[in-house]
Amino acid sequence: MTAGRREIVLAAAAVAAGLAIALLDSRPGWDDAGITAVLLFATAFSVAAVARRRPWLWALLVGGWTPLLEVTTMGAAGSLIALVIAALGAGAGYGLTRLAGGGRSASVGS
Repeated sequence: MTAGRREIVLAAAAVAAGLAIALLDSRPGWDDAGITAVLLFATAFSVAAVARRRPWLWALLVGGWTPLLEVTTMGAAGSLIALVIAALGAGAGYGLTRLAGGGRSASVGS
C-alpha cells in the first residue's frame, strides 16, 4: 500500500473512531471521562504510530469531534481537553515510532 493510500485509510479510521468516541461521550447516561480519555489517547497513539508522521493531524482527526459535538450542543467548553489528550497520544505514538527507528521508512519519496 502506498503512503498516500495508507494515510487516506488512516484518516478515515481516525475520523470514524473519533466520531464514535464523541458520540459515546455525549450520550446522556455516559459519565466516565476516564474511559473516554483512554480511548482518545489509545486511538490517537495507534494512528500516529502507524502513520509515522503528522501527529498534529491525527490528534485533530481523533480528538476534534468531542469538543465540536459537545461545545456546539451543550456548551461544554471543558471538553476541549479531549484535544489535549489526543495530542498527547498522537505525540507519544509518533515519538515511540521515531525512537524505534520507524521514521526512516516515511522519508520523502516513499
